[in-house]
Amino acid sequence: MPVTVAVYGKLQQSLWEGRINFATDTIKAMLLASYTVGSTQDSAQYLSDVVTAGVGVEATGGGSTGYTAGGQTLTGKTVTYTAANSWSVQRANSTAYTVGDVVRPASANGYLYQAIIGGTSGGSVPTWPTTIGATVTDGGVTWACVGRGVLVVDANDPSWTTGNPGTLTASHMLVFKDTGTPSTSPVILYWDLGGSQVASNGGAFTPQLDSTEGLLTSFTG
Repeated sequence: MPVTVAVYGKLQQSLWEGRINFATDTIKAMLLASYTVGSTQDSAQYLSDVVTAGVGVEATGGGSTGYTAGGQTLTGKTVTYTAANSWSVQRANSTAYTVGDVVRPASANGYLYQAIIGGTSGGSVPTWPTTIGATVTDGGVTWACVGRGVLVVDANDPSWTTGNPGTLTASHMLVFKDTGTPSTSPVILYWDLGGSQVASNGGAFTPQLDSTEGLLTSFTG
């Protein structure tokens, strides 16, 4: 399923206040049946600001949905920094790319580039800009120069298997640190799943993390 990742603005505050240690804390993925984002992307710091406040409605749990209220604990968590020239994904000619894909030039130049318009790359190498924020058109792809290194936050794919018969529906996935109390559980990010997604009759509901870009990528200048 295609996803759009959005980081909560107050994540940095929670990190600097020492409220989150991704590697050692209990980090959960919660499915939302609906989410009216509005200003919460900038204002929400805790789970209570989203779910208790009613702007995000958790997916129905229990029974044959395969979903347990409160979400699923993420396993296999990693945090990895990679300098641009060591990034494994090289841009290639005549290749399909989607928005969010991150590449480096085949002839490494110390910078990374992220697709801001998806499409098929051209038949020859573009002239790569080396100013962060600058863009270049490459066939049907538009790349933005995003930094000299990338931090990838990753985990194993969360997954919920429905019963047969059974149905699980969600439009968003919310990632947060679970303290056991919504008013002290910091939110980290959410994924917009591109509308209501449904798994049923023994099928699995699996928001899939990208193999190279993980749960979240951030760049250094």
